[in-house]
Amino acid sequence: MLTTLKTTYTDTRAADLAWALGRDPLPALAVMKLELAGAKVELRLLGASHQVLAEEDEVRCSETVACIPGSSTPLPLGVAKRIGDWEYQFAARVETLSRGSFAGRAQELLALVADHPNGLAGTFPGSPYAFTAMLVQKCEGQMRWRTWHAYPQEGQLVATRTRVGVRMPAVT
Repeated sequence: MLTTLKTTYTDTRAADLAWALGRDPLPALAVMKLELAGAKVELRLLGASHQVLAEEDEVRCSETVACIPGSSTPLPLGVAKRIGDWEYQFAARVETLSRGSFAGRAQELLALVADHPNGLAGTFPGSPYAFTAMLVQKCEGQMRWRTWHAYPQEGQLVATRTRVGVRMPAVT
């Protein structure tokens, strides 16, 4: 689903993003609620930020990537934690692209997410390439989501990848 967010562009730089695990739901500009093979997932657009709420078998996970006032936790390159019986893995990267490459990549990502039944993207008034996009799926007992935060004024794209669920036994 693709929506135009009715707000001003508040997160102005990729470097302003912070990561948090376990936060309560924050006010959202757009929400997509999904049920994926027994798991409940909420994709939440918070301006140029995101929050994912996932729950299954009484285990809950809340991931927030946003400009969080007073936060001292910058966006990490990677995180691995246990949440109850789940393993949580998070990775982030910042890409800096030329103006032409940025526009092309933005169009590709918006088309991918807008046409996906488990995707949510929001664009900001004034720039078709200022957006936040999220895509979630569940396979082999694990939920996986990817997000993209676009900063066209800097030519930067922040991409995150998360996997959460019960650890799969090693195949021998």
